[in-house]
Amino acid sequence: MNSKKIGVIVEVDGIYAKVGMYNETNEAEFLWNGEILTGPKVGAYLTINQGMVKIIATVFSEKIIDNQNSANSDEFNNTFSKNTINRIISLKVKGVINNNKFSVSSEYVPMIGNIVSLTTKKELNIIYGLSDNTDAILIGKSLLEEYPIYLPINTIFASHIGIFGNTGSGKSNTLHKLYLELFKSKYIKKISKVSQFYVIDFNGEYTQENQFGLSNQYKRVFKINTRIESKENKIPIKKDYLFDADILSILFDARPATQVPFLRNALKIFNKDIKDEIAFADIEIGFLKRIIQEHRNVSADSLNNWVYAAKALGVDETLLQSLTLHFSIDYGNLKVKTEDNQSILDGEQISDTGLKVLKIVEIRNQLANKYKDLPPIRKLKCFLEFQRVYVSAWKSTNIEHINPLFKRIETSILSLEKVIEVVDNVEDTFKMLNVISLLDANQEITRLIPMLISKMIYDEQKNQVSNDGKVKKTKHLIIDEAHNILNSQFRRNGDDWQDYRLSIFEEIIKEGRKFGFYLTLSSQRPADISPTIMSQLHNYFIHRLVNDNDLEMLKNTMPTLDGYSFNMIPNLGQGEAVITGNSIKVPLLIKVNKETIIRPNSDDVILTSLWK
Repeated sequence: MNSKKIGVIVEVDGIYAKVGMYNETNEAEFLWNGEILTGPKVGAYLTINQGMVKIIATVFSEKIIDNQNSANSDEFNNTFSKNTINRIISLKVKGVINNNKFSVSSEYVPMIGNIVSLTTKKELNIIYGLSDNTDAILIGKSLLEEYPIYLPINTIFASHIGIFGNTGSGKSNTLHKLYLELFKSKYIKKISKVSQFYVIDFNGEYTQENQFGLSNQYKRVFKINTRIESKENKIPIKKDYLFDADILSILFDARPATQVPFLRNALKIFNKDIKDEIAFADIEIGFLKRIIQEHRNVSADSLNNWVYAAKALGVDETLLQSLTLHFSIDYGNLKVKTEDNQSILDGEQISDTGLKVLKIVEIRNQLANKYKDLPPIRKLKCFLEFQRVYVSAWKSTNIEHINPLFKRIETSILSLEKVIEVVDNVEDTFKMLNVISLLDANQEITRLIPMLISKMIYDEQKNQVSNDGKVKKTKHLIIDEAHNILNSQFRRNGDDWQDYRLSIFEEIIKEGRKFGFYLTLSSQRPADISPTIMSQLHNYFIHRLVNDNDLEMLKNTMPTLDGYSFNMIPNLGQGEAVITGNSIKVPLLIKVNKETIIRPNSDDVILTSLWK
């Protein structure tokens, strides 16, 4: 098919060239061989024909020259008269189509005399990187040509994606549209078997019925609420990830000098030795016996503190009274208060009389039974209560340094119990798409859950790939309003939460791709996100941004963004975006299709309708 010729190269300066336009080609659009083609306006593609090679360029400026502007007298000046004007457009070379493949290359440059033509639909398709057999999804239309834009499934979704834009610019619609189209593809059944998607939703935008075009067969929504306990909304977390010293130290705001070492030592014992209620009861009864046997060396309040911890667990007070009422210390000798005043100790061990009178066996059985019925988080707290007594009994730690920690532990556990279910295995608890809404969560849980979920699913994926030797399944983590948890400013302010969390996400974005773990970030403030994370993204969808810091961040981290596209970002309308990255050979200016029925709950409030 012959293309529409519009001019000829009249000047060349490296990758820049000027075109002298034919007089009849100054139109915004042309109908040519049944196709509507975009005219040579700023931002449009044009094709420079050089033998069998087609050099692709974009228009970045235009001007006119006057061929008859030679008279010095106003009377005879023919400036801007009919047939005196020639249009000159300036081009910048973007790449080359050779053998029906587009590549960014400097091998070919324009030459004076090369004919310039309108870029055809077929050529646009090649530029946009799609061959006839490429699996792709429709995302929208190009701004200038209104040409359908398809994105290749493999190179987009097997990458880390960034979606950025001011409030109201359309970024939520773009995020939703991207995955809606994927789930509408012919691959949905296979996707549901080998891939899982997790959406961290801070504002509850993706919790509606049929969101992402999926029924409950494929989707599960967790509406986290720290005010109301709801079993079906509890997030399943593996014990190994919750009962981790680093995470709990941050969650409980433990002080580094004394409280963090206490938690580390306690959790080491808890995770290693407390396998069930029998193990717990044996350890704590063994501790009680040591207090009695070594009564001369322990602090005076050790026994009462142990009894207090047992009462908190729910052990019968009548049983516990046997410990405090039936023996005394006379001249350093421990004795039972019985008629014959028999000794509790027989050498270095508790005597049979002591075991019977102090009801050691009965207390042990109650410890085991009460502990067995506790939820896992409460089991940990109960163990920590006894460990507090243990470290203070021999004065290895000042109990006054640890007591404030337990007030924070109680507050944190009250929140955790409402939103987390501790499980041994998470394989069958999540569905293909899992939306975690944090709209009704308090700040503490909002900070914890994304970190906990991300670390858990990343480590699970990493271990599985390491064991199998190759990627058989994939996981995709999608974080809306990502600046809430990936803000690098807090790291500089000494925020332990942020230090640990950023370390996790920086590892994910650096290493995740080779393990089949992919990250999608959406944010209105890209400048607040860690530069390390921003620089590791592969594909970008940029909506309108006007803040200089945000624009500077993008400029420094997006090598594929050209000057024209960058300058367009502050002027983009709602739903309009620049797409650039590894999957896109040249930056695309597009209008993302807006869903009218299935869409995020992010529409602007129309006040006049509300006030009617």
